[in-house]
Amino acid sequence: MKFLDQAKVYIRSGNGGAGCVSFRREKFLEFGGPNGGDGGRGGDVVVECVDGLNTLIDYRYQQHFKAKTGGHGMGKDRAGGRGADIVMKVPVGTQVFDEDNETLLADLTAVGQRVVIAKGGNGGFGNAHFKSSTNQAPRRANPGHEGEERTIWLRLKLIADAGLVGLPNAGKSTFLAAVSAARPKIADYPFTTLHPQLGVVGVDGREFVLADIPGLIEGASEGAGLGTRFLGHLERCRVLLHLVDGTCEHAGKAYKTVRGELSAYEHDLTDKPEIVALNKADALSPEDLKQQLARLKRAAKKTPLVMSGVSGQGVPEVLRALFSVIDGARTEAGEAEVAEPVWQP
Repeated sequence: MKFLDQAKVYIRSGNGGAGCVSFRREKFLEFGGPNGGDGGRGGDVVVECVDGLNTLIDYRYQQHFKAKTGGHGMGKDRAGGRGADIVMKVPVGTQVFDEDNETLLADLTAVGQRVVIAKGGNGGFGNAHFKSSTNQAPRRANPGHEGEERTIWLRLKLIADAGLVGLPNAGKSTFLAAVSAARPKIADYPFTTLHPQLGVVGVDGREFVLADIPGLIEGASEGAGLGTRFLGHLERCRVLLHLVDGTCEHAGKAYKTVRGELSAYEHDLTDKPEIVALNKADALSPEDLKQQLARLKRAAKKTPLVMSGVSGQGVPEVLRALFSVIDGARTEAGEAEVAEPVWQP
């Protein structure tokens, strides 16, 4: 399935049904009076968060959604039926923006959340609504109100507990494949990962969700490489794991390059808790490892962890460090981890 995290959609709610002008005409009934019914309300445009979706690919091939018009009023005081709503199903973590792509209309973060983006028009009154002691035979009815129409943006931001950042070929996909059941593409050339990947990681009998995004290069905030388009998926993460390739020329410079692009992003990703790890330690000699660790420690101003996604060296320590931060964030947010029920005969 192709990954799509942004879509532009045109929506229109249904028009209200028109009221009816009608009079009661029956044999042996001399003064029947007006009996025109009211029109029905137009359908709404609803965005609903559902389970089982992880991309907005459905809105790549259909960009126009229109709700049904309300039914028109009829004689014998029969009101028109309400127009059918149009329900747009989106994955968890979808945000709805106005046409300017800046005004947030809704943020759907849980399955079952629903929000009405465009309300249907009200139905018009029939002539029975206007009857009175001084106007016993009204010959007027209202047309239905028009529905709303607008263009909206759907933007998906994956919900993960931890996020992977680093330069291309830093070993992020290898790490994700080593610690979870995810199978991202892995190759020895840059930008192997072209869209975010999610994996469920288990450590000490507990689990958390890890997100891998495409690598950043210098100038990404200005559009170099794949740019910063996918950094939005890190906004919901509780902690960032910054992987630095130990075989690169200078680990400190590599770290500062990525941090510079994160600081240029407008949503303050640099304020998130960060764990720094020097990857590919199995490919370094003891002297080179010591030198790269010293460089990375000076740049990050903290002691980095040492690991290798291929050999598994230091991976459990990295996972435990991630989960300690995640567990603390969950406690502060008041989210209790639900324990699995114990089976009993």
